[in-house]
Amino acid sequence: MPQKPILELEDGTIMSGISFGAESSMAGEVVFNTGMVGYTETLTDPSYTGQILVLTYPLIGNYGVPAMTRDKFDLPISFESEKIHISGLIVSEYSAQYSHPTAVKSLGEWLKSENIPALSDVDTRALTKKLRLNGSMLGKIQFGNQPIQFHDPNTTDLGSIVSCKEIVEYKCDITDAPTILLIDSGCKVNIIRSLLKREMHVTKVPYDYYFMNLEFDGILISNGPGDPKKYTTTIRNVERSLAVGKPIFGICLGHQILAQAIGAETYKLKFGHRSHNQPCLELTESANGRPAEFKRCVITSQNHGYAVREERLPSDWEIWFKNGNDGTVEGIRHKTKPFSSVQFHPEASPGPVDTARLFDEFVTQVKQSESKLYQV
Repeated sequence: MPQKPILELEDGTIMSGISFGAESSMAGEVVFNTGMVGYTETLTDPSYTGQILVLTYPLIGNYGVPAMTRDKFDLPISFESEKIHISGLIVSEYSAQYSHPTAVKSLGEWLKSENIPALSDVDTRALTKKLRLNGSMLGKIQFGNQPIQFHDPNTTDLGSIVSCKEIVEYKCDITDAPTILLIDSGCKVNIIRSLLKREMHVTKVPYDYYFMNLEFDGILISNGPGDPKKYTTTIRNVERSLAVGKPIFGICLGHQILAQAIGAETYKLKFGHRSHNQPCLELTESANGRPAEFKRCVITSQNHGYAVREERLPSDWEIWFKNGNDGTVEGIRHKTKPFSSVQFHPEASPGPVDTARLFDEFVTQVKQSESKLYQV
């Protein structure tokens, strides 16, 4: 009888399962996501590069996978990038039978076509409890005749893998619309779509590109995978752009990059935030020496393993959002200039759209800046 494929963790834990993806051994960082739906968007999120993803919802695959259709901007409609970015998938129960009007293949067929291993019949509840207790671990999906070593993706330059290799331009329907300079560290498609929908042109540049010689009206720093401290060139370029004074907005990794550009620090969380239901408390602006107060709670979509350290934030910056569960920093903003960032995903996909209005606020700042110079 052939040996069952296994998931092995760096602490020696071994869990066997049933393969429904590619029979190819793969190593990475094992993390979990508690979302109930949205696996097509989640698996194609570049922020998951190098990670073996555990989905805690017990039934996965029941609505299949849609075709790679595109919108008028040539952006994928049902996916967040051009391919699957996870290194492997672990689920409790896999449904090979699917039913959805847009589905053209099963999840297993899709994973096999992109050479991504996947195991079902794994006790994901026990696995998730272990990851919550001990923190995210290195792991490997291994088939009997394909031994593989553990690998920590956070020690490598993941930005070079997921970023575009050349400048890409997206034009909205308004000829003289403002242009957003998008730093691509692994950008999700819906970030681009959110800007185009708000009548902004988008110029996407590689994560390490020196962009100060380009024409733009605002900067958006995208999400992406790995340790934010590895993005040294991106941090340096963002630091230079602060002197220009044009609006800057960071999302997820972009939040961590902006924080480092202003002198703050980042650190690794025990097991990260990966879900569609993270509560974040929005704070009011502080004024006249009074501290910021609670304004509202929003539900957010998140996918990150690092966070910004509050203690090292400069005095001319303030906390904008805090996580309602663990109190970590979820957003920062400058007290007088149009610079801000959030740890969560206002574009969602998948997840709630409570904070989509942040794109509106950023666009408003960009339009105002066209006729106003901000002095540093």
